[in-house]
Amino acid sequence: MKKRHEQKLILLSIGLMVAFSIPVSLLFNSEQEVLGYPMLLVYFFALWMASIITAFIIVKKYE
Repeated sequence: MKKRHEQKLILLSIGLMVAFSIPVSLLFNSEQEVLGYPMLLVYFFALWMASIITAFIIVKKYE
């Protein structure tokens, strides 16, 4: 794997650690709902899905 791709994956990991931290996730802890689901749950799963897709794109470019 190229060094550039490894760096992108490390930056993605650091960004996810910040995004899943308590102070940032508490910003989305509200009474609002999206399609009947709490905003915090939607935030976690949307972030998780976006990180999987981003990691897939980075790794796919390697091959």
